[in-house]
Formats: sequence, structure tokens, C-alpha cells
Amino acid sequence: MTAFVTGGSGFVGGAVIRALIAGGRPVRALARSSTAGAAVADLGAEAVRGDLHDRHELADAMRGTDLLFHVAGVNRMCPRDPTDLYATNVDGAVTAVEAAADAGVARVVLTSSSATIGEPAGRVGREDTPHRGSFLSHYERSKFLGERAARAAANDRGVDLVVVNPSSVQGPGRTTGSARILLHAARARTTALVDAAFSIVDVDDCATGHLLAATAGRPGERYLLSGTSTTMRSAIALLRARTGHPRRVVWLPPALVRAAGPFTRIASRGDDAGVCPALLRTLLHGHRYDGTRATRDLGLVYRPLEETLERVLRWYETRGILPEAAT
Repeated sequence: MTAFVTGGSGFVGGAVIRALIAGGRPVRALARSSTAGAAVADLGAEAVRGDLHDRHELADAMRGTDLLFHVAGVNRMCPRDPTDLYATNVDGAVTAVEAAADAGVARVVLTSSSATIGEPAGRVGREDTPHRGSFLSHYERSKFLGERAARAAANDRGVDLVVVNPSSVQGPGRTTGSARILLHAARARTTALVDAAFSIVDVDDCATGHLLAATAGRPGERYLLSGTSTTMRSAIALLRARTGHPRRVVWLPPALVRAAGPFTRIASRGDDAGVCPALLRTLLHGHRYDGTRATRDLGLVYRPLEETLERVLRWYETRGILPEAAT
């Protein structure tokens, strides 16, 4: 019984492959390049060259497998051109479901995002929370549309689709995205931050949630994977207790951050801005998600935030990204 994984060379996809291999399940993984092929092969998967946007090629790659984990996606908050976001997160999700149906793969686990919940500001997001009706970013909108389109394709083709919605995924091996805030704070003597609420899930808990969704998830349902909700102030206090950094934090008033939003794009350079209005909107909105349904219905057990933080910092230290903490 072989599983097929898209996005296996990425942070979450790689963790899913490791969990599958550890459970003794053969894995075939889509690889769009020789670099991606080498990455998934190093994890123990069989690399299959193909393109997420070629339905027939993707179906051929899946033949002989019984389960698809569609993890591939683009996670970029500040793209100057969002075309690739929609092509991958929306069209790619539909193509994956259609290809699975063509190949006779009856069950698909779709990696969506907690951002698709669309909870109003100040409200805890749950699987059935009514969407606020507006979007904070192109990323959020693309994942929302992708999940909806994949559901429609699965219904049309008779594919069992289970959706998982991870919150911010953190763990050893991540240095991009929101992990850059942690790295910056762990290196800085003085920094400026905005206090906000956010939710995270450990990358290995996220991978376990995928596997549990495959075996115990109900078709047509979604499961938030979110272990901890906290605030930036609380997280910085934990970080300072472990590393001694940052020594001083200037907490920026939300009104000041909001006023600066329109100028961030002008000040940025390159294809992707480091800071943009969408990122600031997302930070100021804040997120708290309830991941207990995955515990109740799937049996997922989350590790505490302190354990995830320690795992991340030790990974940084052993690779020279951060200096060893004084003892």
C-alpha cells in the first residue's frame, strides 16, 4: 500500500514523508526538479519526476498508489505578482484531485491552511466558524479558493477528500516565513515588535495529524491542526529565558503599524517584499485557533510550546545559526 506525496521536498511535506516511512509505508513523491528528487530520495521516498500542473503526467505518476497527500503549495505573504499563488494553491489543488481520480486513488488528504477559516478579529477560529467575508492577503484568498475548488472536484469525481488546516507550522529545519521573526529576536539585543496573538503547531505533530486524517478522518470534513495559542509578548518571554535575547523590546502601537502599512511596499525591493501591507494586516488581525477536534476525533496529541521552541533552538545552535546558550 503506497502513499503518494506532493510537496515532499518542502518543510511540511518532508515531515509527512518521514512519518510515513517511520510507519513502514512505501512512499512515492512528486519531484519537479533533480534537487527536489534528491531531497525526497534522502528521506526514503521514491522520487517521480512530474509537474503539478500537468494532470495526465501527475495521474501517471500516481498509478499504483492508494492514498494521496497533496501538500504542495505556495506560502508567500508578500509576492509582487500573486499569479503563482493562485496557479498552485487553487488550480494545482484541483489538478491533484482530478489526477487522483484518473489514477484510481480513492482518498486524498489535502493540506489547506488555518487561514481559510477566516474568523473575525478577536474570535477563536474553529472548523465551523463563519467566514468574515473578506481576505487579509492573496495567500489567504488563494488557500480558501483552493480548498473550496478541491472539495467541488472531489464531489464531482467521487474522491474521498479530507482537509487538514495547519496553523503556523514550526520546528527544526524551518528558517523562512514566520520563523524569521524568531531568528531575528533570538539574535537581537534590541528589537521592535508588535504584540499579536498567534497559533502554532509543531511540524512533527502536523505530520502525525496528516496520517491520522488519512486513517480516521471523515470524508468531506476539515480538521484544524493547532497545538498552542499565545501572544508575541509571551513567546518573547520564553525566548529571553532560554537565550537571553532580545535584551530589550520596543512594542509598537498597533495604530502606528497600521499607518505605516501603505509605505511598506514602496520601501521594499525585489520580487517579494519582506514586509508588506498584507503581512501587517495579518499580524494586527491576530489568530487563535482551536485544534481540539483533531484530538477528539483523530487522537492527535500536541506537544507543548516550550518543547517545540527548545527543539527549534537546539537545531539552530547545532548548525551554527545561533550561538550556544550560556549555561
